[in-house]
Amino acid sequence: MLLTVLFCALLASLAVGIVLIRTQNLHARLTMDHDLGGVQKFHATPTPRIGGVPMLAGLLAGGIVMLWAQPSENDLFWGVLLAGVPVFIAGLVEDLTKKVSPLVRLLAAFISAAIAMFSVGGVLPSLGIAGVDTVLALYPAAAMLLTVFAVGGVCHSVNIIDGYNGLMGGVVVLVAGAIAIVSLAVGDIPLLALSLAMVGTMLGFLVWNFPRGLIFAGDAGAYLAGFILAELAVLLVARHPGVVSPWFPLLLLIYPVFETLFSIWRRKKRQAAAGLPDSMHFHQMIYKRLVRWMVGSKEAKHMTRRNSLTAPYLWGVALCSVIPALLFWRHAWALQLCALLFVTAYIWAYRRLVTFRAPRRLVLRKVKPHGKPALIKHKKAA
Repeated sequence: MLLTVLFCALLASLAVGIVLIRTQNLHARLTMDHDLGGVQKFHATPTPRIGGVPMLAGLLAGGIVMLWAQPSENDLFWGVLLAGVPVFIAGLVEDLTKKVSPLVRLLAAFISAAIAMFSVGGVLPSLGIAGVDTVLALYPAAAMLLTVFAVGGVCHSVNIIDGYNGLMGGVVVLVAGAIAIVSLAVGDIPLLALSLAMVGTMLGFLVWNFPRGLIFAGDAGAYLAGFILAELAVLLVARHPGVVSPWFPLLLLIYPVFETLFSIWRRKKRQAAAGLPDSMHFHQMIYKRLVRWMVGSKEAKHMTRRNSLTAPYLWGVALCSVIPALLFWRHAWALQLCALLFVTAYIWAYRRLVTFRAPRRLVLRKVKPHGKPALIKHKKAA
């Protein structure tokens, strides 16, 4: 049954994705991302940005399988999906109109988190921090506010890393897969089913998104994926207190979450508005400093290739937190240590990239026919 959930989610996402791509001439006026010159735009041709629709189709397909095969265990699955409606709609309206502000989308994420608290009991019971846990236990309202803030923050952070072909989708697959493994270890079938549906959905989407970028996730897709991951993390801790450390989901999601916090700090230091987009995110520095393949070329095939070569670097970054999280999901002290090491390594790597001191072995250049890398001057870097 669980494999059926995964494959049905994958097939539904795959099928709806190709239908949208093949019929894009019919909806191009509403769905195409024509802006190729923004600070966070790295695609070469106008592309549909409604990848959230095939993602939703995949999750719905997984939910239908649960209704048919396990009717007694589908309340959590459908409760989470229904709670995600506000944040999905806010993202989709932004994708279609480009007129929904980040604040409105964040408020929609807060509303979805609040609905999930009452529909499936998605409230963080603790953080694994002495003193804080006591306050959360004594004041349920504080736990609820913390949960709403945390879920909204994860939604926003997943949207922030949605910058290159396959980047966000690959990270979501890794995180959802890790949650599926731990859900299996603790015997939580409903959470396992939802995790596998998320994995299947994203794999179906990635077929069209990576490496060619035939369709983008858009805000609807990124916020929906972020909401599902956040609720999976909250519910895993809430349903298994004392078994799964609260630091397990935190370490799993530390790449997008710390990227968001670091970006806010970085913009404040430069006296720039925290909500304005810029071109200094970690994944953008990878693109500029490490992926030196055909730098300066304006040909669509070269720009698309360079775009897609960026994501594997960041998948490796995500694995640096996913693997230790899976190894130590019961042990808070080990997870805390790994989180500290990740943050330290992130800051060190970012500083090296910004100051043009990236390790030469990590720089990807176009190789000439005789096997030697082409020399590209730094001043030509994008």
